[in-house]
Amino acid sequence: MKKVLFICAIALLLTGCGQKKREVNLIPVENFETEVDGKPVSLYTLKNGFITMQVTNYGGRIVSLWMPDKNGNYDDIVLGYDHIDKYLNNKGERYLGAVVGRCANRIANGTFSLNDSVVYHLARNDGNNTLHGGLVGADKMVWDVTYSNDSAIIMHAIFDDGLDGFPGRLNVRMSYYLTHNNILKIRYSATTDKPTLCNFSQHSFFNLKGEGRGSILDHELQIKSRCVTEIDEQLLTTGKLLSVKSTPFDFRKKHPIGDRINDDNIQLKYGKGYDHNWVIDKKEPKAFVRCATLSEPTSGRELQLWSDQVGLQFYSGNFFDGKCKGKSGKPLAYREGLALEPQFIPNAINQPSLSPDPILNPGETYRQLSVFKFKILEE
Repeated sequence: MKKVLFICAIALLLTGCGQKKREVNLIPVENFETEVDGKPVSLYTLKNGFITMQVTNYGGRIVSLWMPDKNGNYDDIVLGYDHIDKYLNNKGERYLGAVVGRCANRIANGTFSLNDSVVYHLARNDGNNTLHGGLVGADKMVWDVTYSNDSAIIMHAIFDDGLDGFPGRLNVRMSYYLTHNNILKIRYSATTDKPTLCNFSQHSFFNLKGEGRGSILDHELQIKSRCVTEIDEQLLTTGKLLSVKSTPFDFRKKHPIGDRINDDNIQLKYGKGYDHNWVIDKKEPKAFVRCATLSEPTSGRELQLWSDQVGLQFYSGNFFDGKCKGKSGKPLAYREGLALEPQFIPNAINQPSLSPDPILNPGETYRQLSVFKFKILEE
């Protein structure tokens, strides 16, 4: 009997030795070292002992973000590419991990007016509409790195007057900062010399299982919101707010994303799933609140999103087609990544009923704070 127990113990020991934990696999810096428009591009690594994140100043992108699961295995939980060329010569999703602006989301017909006088005509890059700032936008700019260390990076960019049709010379500063309590802080500030639009957001695609490890439909999501903005066939807000009660858009209690994503609902048909903006419940428009919580039961990973913005765009990766491969070498497949984007309500500049609008005037300072809290769920 003792001999049998001894053999079993040895077998278990050998089995355990063969199960090596997944570790952080950093992308080489040289994969991103180049020049774009005469400006240097590189890759920066931030760490806090729990999270390891890599950022490039091309588009202010979060390229990778590693965190452990409940068993101590590390996975990269954001979608992206392993080489700058794949961002520069992109054949798939344009906004992977990028900062988007100067006005995030869609502007109907690529036009808007300020003070009911001058009408501005923007570059149209989404059918007849302008999306995420137009043809150039924050995601295609090389941001100047003004400071970086092991846990923080600060970047700066100038959006010239007239760029993509927007008025005003917009002076923007943004930062990523990893804290010791497993928080990623994202700050923006901006000033202008003319009235303009200013509405930035961060467009990382998350999969808490790890990039290339399957669908996000079994992720559980909670959104602190009683209403969602109605959209039309072009994904443009109509100006009407819809109650989420008794609809597939009710995420007030956490539940799997896939529960009702394929329901017979005209709003889901327009978005080909979720691609809508929720109005966050808060007492004051600028209040800083937890607006969403995302968790994945198998890995035990959880992400909490806190923000001072009035709206939250939730996009369920409905347009990924698997034709492009990510860092993992696996296809970026249908509904295998999701975005949570704090921002002003889309197209508010053209819809008086959707307030506040994203106008920034000279003498004012645009400020935004978004916080992602990462944790492992207790069993």
